[in-house]
Amino acid sequence: MHLIEVTDSATTTSFLEVSAALNRHNPSYIRPLDNEVNDVFNPEKNKQFKYGTAKRWIVTTDEGETVGRIAAFTSSKYINKGTDFATGGIGFFDCINDQATANLLFDTARQWLTEQGMEAMDGPINYGDRDKWWGLMVEGFDREPMYGMSFNPDYYEALFTNYGFQNYYNQYYYSMKVDDPLPPRFAERHAKFKAKPGYEARHAKLSELEKYAGDFATVYNAAWAQHGENKEITKEQVIKLFNTMKPIMDERVVWFAYYKEEPIAMFINIPDINQYFKHFNGKFGLWQKLHLLWMKKTGACKRLTGLAFGVVPKYQALGIDSFMINECALLIQNRGWYYEYEMGWAGDWNPKMLNIYKSLGGVQSRRMVTFRYLFDRTKGFERHPEMEYK
Repeated sequence: MHLIEVTDSATTTSFLEVSAALNRHNPSYIRPLDNEVNDVFNPEKNKQFKYGTAKRWIVTTDEGETVGRIAAFTSSKYINKGTDFATGGIGFFDCINDQATANLLFDTARQWLTEQGMEAMDGPINYGDRDKWWGLMVEGFDREPMYGMSFNPDYYEALFTNYGFQNYYNQYYYSMKVDDPLPPRFAERHAKFKAKPGYEARHAKLSELEKYAGDFATVYNAAWAQHGENKEITKEQVIKLFNTMKPIMDERVVWFAYYKEEPIAMFINIPDINQYFKHFNGKFGLWQKLHLLWMKKTGACKRLTGLAFGVVPKYQALGIDSFMINECALLIQNRGWYYEYEMGWAGDWNPKMLNIYKSLGGVQSRRMVTFRYLFDRTKGFERHPEMEYK
């Protein structure tokens, strides 16, 4: 076996290709776009390099076959509530079903992270936001992954646990059919708010994305920014995000609730663009972009995915979420536009969000795990603390 640091175009290509090679026999596998993986490790593209650094390696056989890969990274922004020691990350792990090869990759990452002053490593995680490539899949292998979702062979869990990684937290996904009737209380709460002056729910308009970016920031900062490591988001950041999403955004599934024109809740969904990308084998050139536009126009994507949900604390537990979601259902159900809805992951440390998923009638569709490995094996391991609500 040969351990090689990724430093040039040849090793970068090998780093990309090994994931597809190891998953080639699974018909559910969808290859991520090469340029998006490369951007994670590009300081000009990834803002995390302002706060840390990253390094990648591959493992090859004597015959030159690439049989494993791993990335390791540090970021001063990666802080988990309840953690009192410096923690780095590993991600983009792929490996043949061989513990010795896996151990070589884990040892290499651990040694480098130790040199960076880290005392633990979490993984597999992304060198960036948690909406992409976060966690190891342990349940749900028979379903095509949603955009940004990690996907791996089922033997990876054993490679992690045999090395000594422990389950830091579970990540649960829930899904439902778009046309499944919502529980009766949704209609009841919808009628209640329909009868109250000042309350309104409406979907976004692509022609007014700047306005809705401001509404998103308002709700997000009130509902989420004070929890754990979440930071406030600016309207300008959301405008940039919305502009990036605009080519695939469907305004009919992006919803906000208002009281006297003040944004108080949001329910943000997008088509699962992996249903487009699965035809591209990691590439995204001119032909693929034209193909995507044609598929979008012809309604080729029948799966929705949840992107963000939140209610301003003052309006929580009143039923405003049911009002807004029911308005969305009245518009999109039984139209044939979408068949399946899968919600973004919620950690086992966030029971409130999990209960919201269940209240919709969702059924658990997948489970991912974020593992932790303490370098000092005499330290006591603690799982991620449960979220505190104010």
